[in-house]
Amino acid sequence: MNTTLPRACALVAVAILLAACGSLPGRSSGKTVSTAGPTPDLVGTYDNHEQVWQAGPAATPRVRIEVVPLSRAGWYGWTTRFEGSGTLMSTLVLRVDTSGEVVTMVPHRGAGTLLGKAFDPAQWTALDACALRGRAQPGMLRVDADATACASIAAGLGAEAALLPLSIEREGDWLRTRLYADQARGAEARSEARRVVAFRGWAAVNGAGRQATADNTDWHMSRDLRLDNEGGRVALAWRDGKPSGYSLLLERLTYRESGTDMLKLSVVEDASGAVVVYAWADPTSSRIGVNLGWVQVGLERAAAAEARR
Repeated sequence: MNTTLPRACALVAVAILLAACGSLPGRSSGKTVSTAGPTPDLVGTYDNHEQVWQAGPAATPRVRIEVVPLSRAGWYGWTTRFEGSGTLMSTLVLRVDTSGEVVTMVPHRGAGTLLGKAFDPAQWTALDACALRGRAQPGMLRVDADATACASIAAGLGAEAALLPLSIEREGDWLRTRLYADQARGAEARSEARRVVAFRGWAAVNGAGRQATADNTDWHMSRDLRLDNEGGRVALAWRDGKPSGYSLLLERLTYRESGTDMLKLSVVEDASGAVVVYAWADPTSSRIGVNLGWVQVGLERAAAAEARR
């Protein structure tokens, strides 16, 4: 997929970063976070594949965000992958303080520090100038940072500043995020990412390819496949491990003309990028598959598949 942003946008983003000035704050104290209110339901992986599909990769960068709970209550890992004129990745941690419906999220940065059980808040630097504040209700969250205040420390962060969240809105399966770099694309620019659902399954390709006859039993199996519903892609291989020349693509898409929301499974020819065959299913379906004679595929939601193991 071509995910190139217009050069003008990339240059403006760099200009914003270089224009900012200021010094970084000190380390986090690691104090216990108040959680008097409900903890916002952020945990999950989110991807804006459909937004890119609708607008085109030249207009909208591909953004994937993973939010994981940490070993300290009220702390979350926040990892962003941004594919525009290049690829940027950044891992921050968010300290979430709630009191009733009022929420404050303070991003922290670290250099080579660990998450998981080894997580230590004292090893992360609090970016108080970029704190996000707002409200949370069951199933809904909206917090915003002061972009001007955040710009005062952005220059000291280098390229990592581009992926600082300036606005986070979560509703249902959607996570709408405005990053620092999005300012170069206009006042309303933001990523509209949806919670990722993983699928597992198998595929079989006949060794004779599209010319396979009904009595040809030269099947090459790919087992334990795993891909997600937001543009997940996996290559199919021959039994010796070499590429078969075909891949699977799984997407959740909404067609503007009809407003139809569908889960689409495609078999793609790698050399041309052409879709050889595809199948539709309701986006809430637990299974989806393809049977074209020479290629057969069966996928199931990962949670359901793993429950039977």
